[in-house]
Amino acid sequence: MKQEYFNMINRRQFLQTGVKVSVSAFLTTVGAVKLFGSSDNNVYDKANTPIKYVTLNNGVKMPIIGFGTLTLTGEKGAASISDALSLGYRLIDTATIYNNEDAVGEGIRLSGVSRDKLFVTSKVWVDDSGYENTKKAFETSLNKMGLDYLDLYLIHRPRGDIKGTWKAMEELYRNGRIRAIGVSNFEPDQLKELNDFANIKPAVNQIEAHAFFHQPEALSYLSDNNIQMEAWSPFAQGRNNHFVNETLANIGKKYNKTNAQVSLRWHYQRGVVTIPRTSKVSHMKENLNIFDFALDKSDMDAISQLDINTTQFPEWE
Repeated sequence: MKQEYFNMINRRQFLQTGVKVSVSAFLTTVGAVKLFGSSDNNVYDKANTPIKYVTLNNGVKMPIIGFGTLTLTGEKGAASISDALSLGYRLIDTATIYNNEDAVGEGIRLSGVSRDKLFVTSKVWVDDSGYENTKKAFETSLNKMGLDYLDLYLIHRPRGDIKGTWKAMEELYRNGRIRAIGVSNFEPDQLKELNDFANIKPAVNQIEAHAFFHQPEALSYLSDNNIQMEAWSPFAQGRNNHFVNETLANIGKKYNKTNAQVSLRWHYQRGVVTIPRTSKVSHMKENLNIFDFALDKSDMDAISQLDINTTQFPEWE
């Protein structure tokens, strides 16, 4: 099962768009952005990068942009994670199925960033669903990362013994082992079903969302129910020619930004948490440099026309 999952993944490749990117400085935000359930706070770290936070439904603050780690394994993965943290990323997203929790832990140690400044997410895989299995999987994840607690723990896919898994996660949450619990890849109907037996409402739903798959119904449902939407693969892993898309490129020219930066700013202005992934330091810097401009209504309307309301990962369905 795990090998089949990795065979589906194509590593993100950034393409040149002809737009010059400045990564020498990060400026403060222009204009106010309304984020559902949030207080929009700036935190300045040693890289002097402004990090915006949302506030989850239990009061825990979560960075609105983080660092994805899928395929970042071994020493190179640890180095990439350390680089990201040194540049100002504070949200690190991993999962049991990524087989890199040890690299995440090593990257954290290499970075020298104190644990209390980080927001670390992992996910329980389908094979580990159920009450007892989830508790074991959670302890395994913590041991691999060398951590005492997680900031967020998610059910990776809506399959298996969801009720038993959620019961275990609620228990771990009450015992202070997890600061927030949530789900990934859940449809609104599946969330409703979970809420029928849950004692604690999910704080986050991490789903596919990008310029070609906006998920407006999901965003509306999550906003109405005070559940934070988080987008995995916010660039659709470069599929559908994302990095050379003409609409995104034309918007980027107005602000001297790349397609990637326009996309991340679009997510940000929708109040969606993103976790872009890259092993290149220049792209890590690029992805953080989205707070010195704001998309106007015409930009947002243009991007709305890109929505084909179709997953770009049909092999995962």
